[in-house]
Order: sequence, then structure tokens, then C-alpha cells
Amino acid sequence: MKPLLVSVAIAGFATGSLAQSGPTTLGMTCAQARGIVASRGAAVLRTGPATYDRYVRDGSFCALQETARPAWVRTADVAQCPVGGVCRSVDIDNGR
Repeated sequence: MKPLLVSVAIAGFATGSLAQSGPTTLGMTCAQARGIVASRGAAVLRTGPATYDRYVRDGSFCALQETARPAWVRTADVAQCPVGGVCRSVDIDNGR
């Protein structure tokens, strides 16, 4: 395997393991979860033992042809904490 491919493969494994390690939003207050997204602009948050997603402060952190849709997560103190948004593809036909 070429060195670049090995680096990409290692980075892929590291990203997956990082997304699955650490505290979940279930162990944070709503203010803490919101603060992470607000301060970083975009962050991968674990929302349960095997679930996670990438949350963004606003649409400027989404790729082209994506928009930020509002997102809520369960935290230690709130059942539906508005942490920011998640990037989703724009439906070109409907403008959404």
C-alpha cells in the first residue's frame, strides 16, 4: 500500500474511534452541549452508546448543496435540547 493510502486509512480509523469515544450528550447539560457546537462551529456529538452525528452552529459549516436543519438532542437535564443544526442535502426541486 502506498504511504498516502495508509495515512488515509489510519485517519479513517482514528475518526471513527474518536466519534465513538468520550462522553455522550446524556452526561452533559443542554448548555454544555450547545456551548460545544457554538464555540467550535461544528462538532461530532455522541447521543447514546452507539449513536452520534455532526452538529453545526449554522449553514456556513455545511458543504455546498447542503443546508442546516434544526436539531435537538437529549441531554442530562433536557429531553429536547436545541444544539444547532445538522447538514442535509438541499432538495433542488422544492428549494428545501
